Amino acid sequence: MKIELPGKVKMIINNLQLHGYEAFAVGGCVRDSILARRPEDWDITTSARPEEIKRLFRRTVDTGIEHGTVTVLIGKDSFEVTTYRVDGAYEDGRHPSEVHFTSRLEEDLQRRDFTINAMAYNDEVRLVDLFGGMKDLNRHLIRCVGDPGERFSEDALRILRAVRFSAQLNFPIEAETAQAVRELAPTLEKISAERIRTELVKLLVSPHPERIQDAYELGITKVILPEWDALVGVEQNTPHHKYDVAQHTLRALKNVKRDRILRLTMLFHDMGKPAMRTTDENGRDHFKGHAPVSEEIARKVMRRLKFDNDTAKKVCRLVCYHDYRVEATPKNVRRAMNRIGIELFPYYLAVRMADAKAQSTYMRREKIENIIAMRQLYQQALLNGDCVTLRQLAVGGRELMELGMQPGRELGSMLGELLEYVIDDPERNKKEILCAYVKEKLSQ
Repeated sequence: MKIELPGKVKMIINNLQLHGYEAFAVGGCVRDSILARRPEDWDITTSARPEEIKRLFRRTVDTGIEHGTVTVLIGKDSFEVTTYRVDGAYEDGRHPSEVHFTSRLEEDLQRRDFTINAMAYNDEVRLVDLFGGMKDLNRHLIRCVGDPGERFSEDALRILRAVRFSAQLNFPIEAETAQAVRELAPTLEKISAERIRTELVKLLVSPHPERIQDAYELGITKVILPEWDALVGVEQNTPHHKYDVAQHTLRALKNVKRDRILRLTMLFHDMGKPAMRTTDENGRDHFKGHAPVSEEIARKVMRRLKFDNDTAKKVCRLVCYHDYRVEATPKNVRRAMNRIGIELFPYYLAVRMADAKAQSTYMRREKIENIIAMRQLYQQALLNGDCVTLRQLAVGGRELMELGMQPGRELGSMLGELLEYVIDDPERNKKEILCAYVKEKLSQ
């Protein structure tokens, strides 16, 4: 098999070979190349020791030198070059207690997680596949290298990575590997929130986010996201729905584009429903007030998984307003833009569309027509430059103080009142009109 290596990767491999060392592209870049996918990164493994790698390349960074990894810089690109290694005992289920360098490629590949990630390649030897990675690619299987219990005991994060790769590639997990996942899922408690978050987001933005259901069935979400388990089997006996909350959420995830903010929003948008479910005398379910409860759950989970503040703020706001429905009029859309935010508004519309498409057909056409009409009015408001924020007001605090108002709560309250006045009618956003309005209020 021939893989077209990038020029800079060839350069690194050739330089190492010229000085008597073995060197191969390894891992995910080989897997993705075979699958005709564009690799995100190119990693290189070599028999050269870290100090020898540094001697051969002019610009390097010691990114993980204790584990044998040196980053080689060529132009604006960087490539991780790692010495063949054998990991010592994994005493904490996360990190090897020590790393031993080896001169044998086979020993290095043997320590890797899954067969499809344990292949190496260079133009001289071509594909090195010692553990059936190519066979598993052809069979569409996620299978551990060697004993799955050992691989997952070494690093529990591999348990979540198995589902993540399954979602990215749409490959099922091989039976023995799945059984080991099921048995060892509780050990994910040892893994840091940051590593869990990274893998969860990769799963969610994959082509198959619905495989989070596999994580549930294998006992993974019970450890890392018990809030998901609370959704499973919660029926929605209402004309607007035909799936339970978990199944509806899976479909909503699929209905929105592969954007981090949108996928996280759809994951959380109905998590408040189990707590807010009521059933009337006719047997119909209601979930009034579930949006703010969902928002609070989203905030708690994102804090636990240590998401950055900007992501958490955007997702929580969208979860809060995911069920915000009004008649599509220019005034209503301007007010919604003010509440939700100009930049987040397209996200809000995408969230509502994904939600509507994951519901029953009852009133679906009317819901979608409303969303489309709101999108058109939003675009028109942008074209018109309609004022929907305090920053866009024709007057500010300075002008109000010139009219005799004192700094403080009353001035802020007046600016808010002026904004509402202008949202009702954008033609009012003129300095003279707003100043006249303030003067009249002050004279009362």
